[in-house]
Amino acid sequence: MTSTFVLIRPLPLPPLTANGETLQTKLYEGDPSVFEGAQAILTTVLDPIDATLIAQLPDSIKLIASIGVGYDHIDLEAASARGISVTTTPVVTEDTADLAFLLILAASRQLTANERFLREGQWSDTQPVGALGKTVHGTRLGIIGFGEIGQAVARRARAFNMEILYHGPNPKPEAAAALEATFYADLDAMLGEADIVSINCPLNESTRHIMNAERISAMKPDAVLINTGRGPLVDEQALVDAMKGGHLAAAGLDVYEDEPKVNPGLLTLPNVTLAPHIGSATAQCRGAMVGCAIKNILAFFEERDLLTKIN
Repeated sequence: MTSTFVLIRPLPLPPLTANGETLQTKLYEGDPSVFEGAQAILTTVLDPIDATLIAQLPDSIKLIASIGVGYDHIDLEAASARGISVTTTPVVTEDTADLAFLLILAASRQLTANERFLREGQWSDTQPVGALGKTVHGTRLGIIGFGEIGQAVARRARAFNMEILYHGPNPKPEAAAALEATFYADLDAMLGEADIVSINCPLNESTRHIMNAERISAMKPDAVLINTGRGPLVDEQALVDAMKGGHLAAAGLDVYEDEPKVNPGLLTLPNVTLAPHIGSATAQCRGAMVGCAIKNILAFFEERDLLTKIN
């Protein structure tokens, strides 16, 4: 049988060789018959691999290699039930943390409103008093999700002399000690203490809308909310309502509930800094992600252990 993998979207890949054989590629364009005779799939976080599609796959498919750290676009239970391994590319930590801290600074200092003020030719001899920002250094940062990315955000915050609070399913005493971070088992309690809240947890059924209207109202008045995790972690309409009501000072978002669509209410708010899901969007990081996915594909065809299997 010819070693073949299917691309869910066109990707500029070099020729790949495993066991002295050049791997063949096909492109999926909506017709599931393309998977016949293939053994693996290469996809991205932008491409849903749901239970319906997985049910249509032939038994020959044994690997879904996804480019991205998240896997909520793949029905993991359905894949596992079919004996299909799923791999991700968890090489985005530092770049995503950079973006999170960029949003912390930009949102807190009202960069969006002030840049608009300048671009619209309103800058004369005064600053826009209505768009004064908030100090970042020395404040309290609450991190939801203290995994690799959450800890990387905390490392950056330490350079700003910020006090680190964190919430997650379990305390992480070793990492917390190194970062002088305080664990909060009660998320609402942490929200009431933090000046800035950064969401860095994975998306699953227990975290969907973890920041709902009640949780947003539990935040300190005049606090700042940052989301570089996944869009559905935040109830966007509740956030819009809180921003319009003046409860929060600012927000910074890189991810959205229904990407690439963005809640129209967010687009009209001058104190919300928006980015089009660019947490991993550096040449170096994207190259590393593709490289990691390719290594998993080669390992699969060479019958070696997969590097980053998640099921």
